[in-house]
Amino acid sequence: MQTLYIGCLFLGVLFALISLLAGDLIGHALGGMLDFLSFDALSPTVLAGGVTVFGGAGILLTRYSGLANEAVLVLSLLISVFMSLLLYLGFVRPASKSEVSTGFSMRELPGKIGEITVPVPAQGYGEVMVKFGPANTLHTAASFDRRTLPAGTKVVVVEVIEGVALVSELD
Repeated sequence: MQTLYIGCLFLGVLFALISLLAGDLIGHALGGMLDFLSFDALSPTVLAGGVTVFGGAGILLTRYSGLANEAVLVLSLLISVFMSLLLYLGFVRPASKSEVSTGFSMRELPGKIGEITVPVPAQGYGEVMVKFGPANTLHTAASFDRRTLPAGTKVVVVEVIEGVALVSELD
């Protein structure tokens, strides 16, 4: 039984290391082939965590409890299920509901409302802050109308040329 527990512990740790180092590569390689197994409580994170806890609990109970092998097996399974449930409820489920991307494209800037954070001279560059989802992004800005724009001015991004947001004061 000790071999089973050690194997489970090392398998779980190995899976964690591989998914840490090559998780995206594996996910893209499989390309959704395993989507039919898509049940959050049986996610790879929860399963690997359960296997690891099962192995670790089995090793510790065998060495330090003095219980019979059957009792150690049952107790290890119960501890594993309990810890997997905690992992799912405390990490996996909240993380899946809170996924928010802060990624954006410069092509999305035109039409966005922003605020000047560094004054924009008539013939030069300043900075504009634009809100994208939950995050604020800062961009190099120039005046579309060739007018000076002081800090705090509400502006609209008219267009983006070579990574510079051309802005105009919002009326």
